[in-house]
Amino acid sequence: MELKPEQLVGQIHSRALAPVYLIAGPETLRVLEAADAVRARARTEGVSEREIFDTGARDFSWDALTATFHAPSLFSTRRLVELRLHGGKPGREGAEVISAYCAAPPDDVILLVTAEEWSKSHHGKWADAVSRCGVLSVAWTVKPHELPEWIERRLHSRGIRADHETVQNLADRVEGNLLAAAQEIDKLALLAPDGDLDIVTMQLLVADLARYDVFRLIEVTLSGQTAQVSHMLTGLRGEGEAVAGLMPMITRELWRAATLARVQARRGNLAAEMKAQGLWESRQAPFRRALQRHPAPVRWEGFLRFASRIDRAVKGRGSGDPWIMLERLLLAIADAPAVRLLAT
Repeated sequence: MELKPEQLVGQIHSRALAPVYLIAGPETLRVLEAADAVRARARTEGVSEREIFDTGARDFSWDALTATFHAPSLFSTRRLVELRLHGGKPGREGAEVISAYCAAPPDDVILLVTAEEWSKSHHGKWADAVSRCGVLSVAWTVKPHELPEWIERRLHSRGIRADHETVQNLADRVEGNLLAAAQEIDKLALLAPDGDLDIVTMQLLVADLARYDVFRLIEVTLSGQTAQVSHMLTGLRGEGEAVAGLMPMITRELWRAATLARVQARRGNLAAEMKAQGLWESRQAPFRRALQRHPAPVRWEGFLRFASRIDRAVKGRGSGDPWIMLERLLLAIADAPAVRLLAT
């Protein structure tokens, strides 16, 4: 069975748990909420034992996962086994393990497979096996023209009524950031009088997220959204921000990415390092995408050196326009071929 993440969330409490769920896609919020719904449903059915396997972990083994499927439960009659697919593909061995599980799922195991990447190339016979045995749910990125409808459904689920103009205005303010939209809607659910929301009230209650805060700038840069990078920099400059105020946070994230690149290069436990760095699941995807574009640690060291040049230019100790230099740096991070901009 194939369901949209929202369909899975809406139906899961009215159905018996399936033997296996595959929830994958680039829209992190939708993946997280659908996976959380499966976990919550499992808890209501008394499933208290949970095991997590991450294919990006240094000690990960498909044999260990297979052994877990056939091991007896220690604390409850059923177990939730979570498999987090680094990169979204299980490889040949992993595909065989998952397909074998789906062919004869153990009575005491519920398998939850999650991945933050998905495309037609990720789909294979193993995913078809999941769909036949359980539920396949792909969280595609919400397109700009789909965002107002997504916002309207979410407002309705929180008991808020809003007209088309209000919904569209909120969509414009969140700039396609689903997590930000969800947070603002949760806030509106608490503050909107009597569940009715007009555009004036919404504008008073919702922060204008189109003011391009630096955290969002870093996120779109790491995610590779080049058009957004230039657009947001123009917005920040127009708001009166100074490069000097942006650089400390940008440099901090570059140091973080450089550390992750070194761990990845030596085949260390990237997932564990991300958690050690305070990057929980909702923030990991942009870093993973950036590390795919720039896997070599030396590349991140070069970005840090260029950031130092920007800092010197800001302080009048070096040449160059800090805004132009910052745009070149962020575009180079967002798009690998644009690294040549740093040599000009």
